Amino acid sequence: MRNFLARRLRVAAGVLLGFLSAVAELVMTLVSGLWLLATLGRSADASRGEPRILAAARWWSELQRRRMARCYDTGAAEMTAPLTGMPALAYVATRWTVGMLGGVVLLTAATGAGYASLLVWGWFLVDLARWPVTMGLSGLGGLFLLFLSIQGVHAVALMDEQLARHFLSPGDRQSLQRRIGELAKSRAGVVEAVHDERRRIERDLHDGVQQRLVALGMLLGRARRTPDPGKSVDLLRQAHEESQQALKELRDVAWRVYPASLDEGGLAAALESVAERAAIPVRLACDLRDTPPPTAQAVAYFVAAEAVTNAVKHSGAGHVTVRADRAGALLRLCVEDNGRGGADPNGSGLLGLSRRVAALDGKLTVASPAGGPTVITAELPCA
Repeated sequence: MRNFLARRLRVAAGVLLGFLSAVAELVMTLVSGLWLLATLGRSADASRGEPRILAAARWWSELQRRRMARCYDTGAAEMTAPLTGMPALAYVATRWTVGMLGGVVLLTAATGAGYASLLVWGWFLVDLARWPVTMGLSGLGGLFLLFLSIQGVHAVALMDEQLARHFLSPGDRQSLQRRIGELAKSRAGVVEAVHDERRRIERDLHDGVQQRLVALGMLLGRARRTPDPGKSVDLLRQAHEESQQALKELRDVAWRVYPASLDEGGLAAALESVAERAAIPVRLACDLRDTPPPTAQAVAYFVAAEAVTNAVKHSGAGHVTVRADRAGALLRLCVEDNGRGGADPNGSGLLGLSRRVAALDGKLTVASPAGGPTVITAELPCA
């Protein structure tokens, strides 16, 4: 109930600010009309930059977008700033009518609230012997008018947001160009992430498994050349230990490339293997009623594995919590540690994860204030 009232009050405040803005928009509309008459629609000289009236309209449109994003719950926060001045000027020249309508609705609401308040204080000031029916009908009429006005405030907010979308949202061609740019950027990010992964695998093989195999070959060569049977046995024992270590490191490299448990048991089993291999306690909460697509599971696994590894190496955390669930058509993974915080979203590790997530049209967010905690959230579409 408290949240409902808070939302209503926030919407009413947004409509009130929109009404106050309408006065300035009406003045701006008159000034822009005079400017259009003076220029006769001729294009401004490109060397002189954008005309001031268009720049002011763009600035004002962005200010109104922020107002709607703060006050309304209609998705205005997802709107983009106007790209050019003329659509913004057309928006300003039209929006003042909605602002004035919002002022009329708010005035009607105030009138209804005044008449409805008679039911509270009117009993003490009105002569009930002469005006009992009039006071009762006035109070009930005020309540009904207040109810209609509250609905009208919400309708004005919707009109306000729809008008902004009509004038300020990019057209189909602009949307297509922006989408092509996003796909090209994500493709380049995926290619770079693959190259980074290949370099990491090569480094692991060169610095780990290859060194073990070189040591193994040297031990076997010494064992074959030595004339002392006892020393030969000792060298063979060392060679056997080196082979076991090389096999273990090779398995670790293969597990980091792609764990077999992901195909065998799904994301839940792969996350359990991450928890088992971690050097600190990892708490798992996996609530997946439906099986996500294999690509989404693989990206979620790599996000969890890299985030846990970073927490162990860099954050000084005592424990990590990994949560995975489905929210509609999204697979959501959240990794939280109680470390010192300060993680850099543009670091090589997190940047690679961001590129992996973007390749599936997902979103990766990193919240890591100084002093912690660090929360990494990945949202992956499963449609």
